[in-house]
Amino acid sequence: MILPIYAYGQPVLKKIAEPISPDYPGLPELIANMWETMYQADGVGLAAPQVGVSIRLFVVDTTNYRRSEGDPDGEPGVKKVFINALMLSEEGPLWSFEEGCLSIPNIRGEVERPPIIRLRYQDEHFEMFEETFTGVNARVIQHEYDHIQGVLFVERLKPLKKRLIQRRLEDIRCGRVQADYKMRFAATR
Repeated sequence: MILPIYAYGQPVLKKIAEPISPDYPGLPELIANMWETMYQADGVGLAAPQVGVSIRLFVVDTTNYRRSEGDPDGEPGVKKVFINALMLSEEGPLWSFEEGCLSIPNIRGEVERPPIIRLRYQDEHFEMFEETFTGVNARVIQHEYDHIQGVLFVERLKPLKKRLIQRRLEDIRCGRVQADYKMRFAATR
């Protein structure tokens, strides 16, 4: 089932999400719905807070993105479920890359992030992993990890860019934006 994506201004996007256990009610259905919602919206990642659920869960699929865009680090794309993720380290010189977000349609901006991350997480079977990710994979995971920490990519933009998009962010908060997918806004028109 395709879920509405919560737009900028929704309080759930600013909360630090809660960890979950294997007995979390409806988890397999939620994960399946998140995949369907992400693909329908042409995303490469989606965090549970973006569908109104404040838990430490996100899904990432960079396999098609990396094939279509190319990636200089040569790493294959990843398709994974991340539960209860914990960032262990971020390393390397900051690199700038244009990001966007399904919760903030039609706004993109250059965000600087380290190119190498080490993450501890559980998969959908609650098996524990500790893994290093690089390049675009690391960037998408960092972006989704920010969501479960209550951080939006627009908060990482340079001050001038932040000022330039303020009116557009307010339009999104109020529901004055067009998106090719279902959205839920903080305020109605």
